[in-house]
Amino acid sequence: MEIEKTNRMNALFEFYAALLTDKQMNYIELYYADDYSLAEIADEFGVSRQAVYDNIKRTEKILEDYEMKLHMYSDYIVRSQIFDEILDNYPQDEFLKNKIHILTSIDNRD
Repeated sequence: MEIEKTNRMNALFEFYAALLTDKQMNYIELYYADDYSLAEIADEFGVSRQAVYDNIKRTEKILEDYEMKLHMYSDYIVRSQIFDEILDNYPQDEFLKNKIHILTSIDNRD
């Protein structure tokens, strides 16, 4: 499994997990976060390996569709880059540091 896809799926999962069914959440979390194989997940839930594979593929598409419509992950990345640039360019500005701290705590970036 390629690391970029794993990282992206984990990030999308963090943003959109609440929009998934319990089964979708379980399968994605076990597969991407806990590095279970399809066979291990199938054994855990008493289903076929193909059923797990199909569910994971559908859920990946759902997560990508959510991101295309809502842009929560991509907006988070842009905000993080802007915050980093501000802090790099104005390291002594306590007002900006305080405001960025407030904004990043809202984003759960800390």
